[in-house]
Amino acid sequence: MEITQTALPSSEVMAQFCVAILAIIVIWDAWWLTRQRLDIPEFGKLSNGGYAWESEQINELSRQWANLITMAAMMALPWLLVEVSDTPEIWVWIWDGLLAVHLISLMIPKRYAVTNTHLFADGQRYEWQRLKLSKHQPRKRIMLLRRGWGPFAPLPLGGNREDLNKALMFIETIMEEE
Repeated sequence: MEITQTALPSSEVMAQFCVAILAIIVIWDAWWLTRQRLDIPEFGKLSNGGYAWESEQINELSRQWANLITMAAMMALPWLLVEVSDTPEIWVWIWDGLLAVHLISLMIPKRYAVTNTHLFADGQRYEWQRLKLSKHQPRKRIMLLRRGWGPFAPLPLGGNREDLNKALMFIETIMEEE
């Protein structure tokens, strides 16, 4: 019985593939981040009965702390494998640069809005029937859950306490009507 070996792609090709996927993700997220300014041009009580607000950087740090730690680990770990895998260092530098851009985008203040039909968060538009309020609300943010997303369901909303209280009032009213 003869065992055949399958040729694996080179480490450089795999690095290029991973960097390309990461670049697409970073560009996609940056596009949504810029789109939020179009969807939410003003703050405060909206003419349609909703409410819009903007978080501050400290709110985003509190909201994104787990993602920030994950990004730091994702930046450090490839350096442990670069020599063993014989991957050209340039791809690890590009990987770290893209993750640094993404890390910065996570800390940029975000715009949020609650309307009768949708929640606007992170440049996305969510219909209310796709969301529910978490039973346990954290003190520093509002926690909504996306129905059908399993472990990826949490959708935290950032902002100062005054804005969050106003938004929560609107959200509870809308959820009761649903």
